[in-house]
Amino acid sequence: MITFTPLSGAARSSRTVPLAYLLQVDDIRILLDCGSPDWNPENIETESGNGVTYPWQEYCDIVRKYAPEIDLVLLSHGDLAHSGLYAYAYCHWDLRAPCYTTLPVQAMARIATMEDVEGIRDEQEVDVEEEENSEPAAAEGAESSEPRSPKPKNEPKKFVATVQEVHEAFDAVNTLRYSQPTHLQGKCQGLTITPFAAGHTLGGTIWKIRSPSAGTIVYAVNLNHMRERHIDGTVLYRPAAGGVFEPLARPDLFITDADRVNVVTSRRKDRDAALIDAISATLSSRSSLLLPCDSSTRLLELLVLLDQHWKYADFRFPICLLSRNGREMLTFVRSMMEWLGGTVSKEDVGVDGSGRTGGTRRRRGDDDADDEALGAFALRFKFLEFFPSPQSLLQTYSSKEPKLILAVPASLSHGPSRLMFSDFAAVPDNVVLLTGRGEEGTLGRILFDKWNNSQRGDDKWDKGRIGSNIMMDGAMTLKINSKVPLQGAELEAFLAKEKAAKDREAAHQASMARNQRILEADEDESDEDSDSDSDEEDEVERALDESQMDTDEISDPANGSPRKRKITKNEDDADWGLDIDEGLTKQLLSFDIYLKGNVSKATSFFKSAGGQTHRFRMFPYVEKKRRVDEYGETIDVGMWLRKGKVLEDEADDEATREARRNQAEGETEAPREPPSKFVTSEVEIQLACRLLFVDMEGLNDGRAVKMIVPQVNPRKMIIVHAQAAAADALIDSCANIRSMTKDIYAPSAGETVQIGQHTNSFSISLSDELLSTIKMSRFEDNEVGYVTGRVASHFSSTIPILEPSGPAIPTPNTNILHTPRILGSRPIQILPRSTMIGELKLTALKSRLASVGVQAELVGEGVLICGAGARRDQSSSSIQDTVAVRKTGRGRVELEGTVSDIYYIVRKEIYNLHALVAT
Repeated sequence: MITFTPLSGAARSSRTVPLAYLLQVDDIRILLDCGSPDWNPENIETESGNGVTYPWQEYCDIVRKYAPEIDLVLLSHGDLAHSGLYAYAYCHWDLRAPCYTTLPVQAMARIATMEDVEGIRDEQEVDVEEEENSEPAAAEGAESSEPRSPKPKNEPKKFVATVQEVHEAFDAVNTLRYSQPTHLQGKCQGLTITPFAAGHTLGGTIWKIRSPSAGTIVYAVNLNHMRERHIDGTVLYRPAAGGVFEPLARPDLFITDADRVNVVTSRRKDRDAALIDAISATLSSRSSLLLPCDSSTRLLELLVLLDQHWKYADFRFPICLLSRNGREMLTFVRSMMEWLGGTVSKEDVGVDGSGRTGGTRRRRGDDDADDEALGAFALRFKFLEFFPSPQSLLQTYSSKEPKLILAVPASLSHGPSRLMFSDFAAVPDNVVLLTGRGEEGTLGRILFDKWNNSQRGDDKWDKGRIGSNIMMDGAMTLKINSKVPLQGAELEAFLAKEKAAKDREAAHQASMARNQRILEADEDESDEDSDSDSDEEDEVERALDESQMDTDEISDPANGSPRKRKITKNEDDADWGLDIDEGLTKQLLSFDIYLKGNVSKATSFFKSAGGQTHRFRMFPYVEKKRRVDEYGETIDVGMWLRKGKVLEDEADDEATREARRNQAEGETEAPREPPSKFVTSEVEIQLACRLLFVDMEGLNDGRAVKMIVPQVNPRKMIIVHAQAAAADALIDSCANIRSMTKDIYAPSAGETVQIGQHTNSFSISLSDELLSTIKMSRFEDNEVGYVTGRVASHFSSTIPILEPSGPAIPTPNTNILHTPRILGSRPIQILPRSTMIGELKLTALKSRLASVGVQAELVGEGVLICGAGARRDQSSSSIQDTVAVRKTGRGRVELEGTVSDIYYIVRKEIYNLHALVAT
């Protein structure tokens, strides 16, 4: 049984991102994608009965609920909408199930998540709740003078991971190649997953899941069948290859999106021309452009397009990329050239027609360190400059110089793009160029709606035409988050608080060390009786160490000032240390070899004249004894380590020692970030720039979706990631096709869809004797055979074994006994039946016949003419060599024609397209 539950990005929903779906196949729970919402939308608070709620609260709660129960995670694309929340769920919500994706998706998702978390953590304090709960209510030292606004009690924290958590999570992801079937183990044993190219993003994946009980499940969202500049289109639909890709055709369940079913996209040539014309006209007029973009996936298409135009037009205007991880992203992409397609081909890596890589000159200005990588000469954007922040951009180029600025993120909710827009929008003749609609509620979507509502009815973005730019006017108030260094009283209060915390930590460490010394002393006293010789030796050694000190600091109880005491070492002194107080004398060790203890005076049984008997010391002598254990003489490991370090220092030359010393000093003197605080300010902007939208999202439009889905022809289909109007439009389009399934579901968020019945699957082992007698027939990705045997249990194995059944005892057939047998005839025997597994596709049969030299043509619906009848110049005598293949119903094929070589060739190819099993 298959159970499907959309966690986010469902059908009939106004918010179609992020994407996250729970697919349960029997007892195996699979999480399809784990995207993150935008954490900084405009006006995010909404009032409810329980107080203030946020758009991501319900989604994050349900992901946290199911995370420990997930058995498998599959990621399809490397952007935030598909993979942004995986790192946080992995580290905090125990989402430790095996995760699979392609290598580019792993790299792109890592870059996109790092860019997002670094941008948010650099502007906001996302861990406020945890820090407030962990700190004591009454802190010692100065109080912070920074006022904090009251916050609702039920405000959830923003689930933003740290950079270290992002690396930890994506390092655990398993990477696959396209068309690589993987047989899972453990609880997922029996499932086979295979990734296929989806287009839209580098490494974008269509997942094919095969289950022995549920059949084939295909998960395909955000597809693009058109070839782009840096990647090829999806393999699901290839018109040049005959339509739908055979391994993905006719699945038992097809999960796809319908977000753009009602959208008619203009031609790519027109969109590219509109983008280039807007950029050229703006730069030529000595103005600048701001192009918000994502940090990993769709940025590559824009960079390749801009680089080609800059070379063609010989522009000298800079292309500025405001991104912390832009350079690292391009380094990743250059190491994955085999995943690229489109116009980025082998010529870009220096491969000539013969396949050799020699003779290619290295481009100038190549400062990266990965020159030996496969893509060392590809994707070298010599007009592109990287800037980590808007401040570094303004230090290089003034605000009046014409330039093209690519700033992340595309939603303009935080980071460099929002800061640049606040300064950019007030300058006349500047252009803000949008390439995506943005997530609902963000500043990017607000600007897109403003542009779309200003267009005429036929020029709107979903009507297949390119709109015109508009002049923005009016005022807009934006909240700008930033981190500023502490100054004045705030800085002093912070330093005082930090000093108090350090003092508490030092006191705590001192207390721990004192407790450790007490424990060690107690252990020494407990071992005193069992190892008296060792104790005496250690005691004398400690006394010798103390006696070698010339002066000790002793506190004078009279005035509280320290004074120095001379230790007399003359032989005439019989009593050492008599010039100090008795309390300190008791702390000195005695060298008496007859009496133990740390006291220097003792009362004897025999009284002396003075009433006090002194203990006389003798010259201490330490007998060196070798300590042994059950393995022999004990080894002082610390001595050997110290000796080895000394030998290494002596072996190194002066330069090496100096380098090691400088490295140690550099580590200890690492620059520390100055104390700072997070502030939020409201900025009112007078809008004076121009606004233009050009669709560069790289997704299928409605015409493509309505053409591809019927050719896939699934047995059942689930629609996700679509608004209500788009989902209904796709359902109505499929209903008009007679051969299309009627089992189409469009569940809303949280709604569960159950498909099929619950099936119990069992594991059984085939014996070697039985396995050698099976005749296997290949069908698609499996081999099928028919067996008859008996199940046996062995004490050495927990899995039952199927063994060949013994010779069956013939049971007399009453009908045969009563039937009179003709003299000389053979007894009646029941012959085995043959079963053909598979479904015949006439297009596939036509291709196989063409490979063996038999011409075939499709005439009418469901009829294939093979042989001489398929040729136009046929004669009446050649009609005898014609065979017609007709599909009359489900599972029924008719082969009509005269007995000839063509007849047997066609029948053989029909058999080869099926798995023939003798039952």
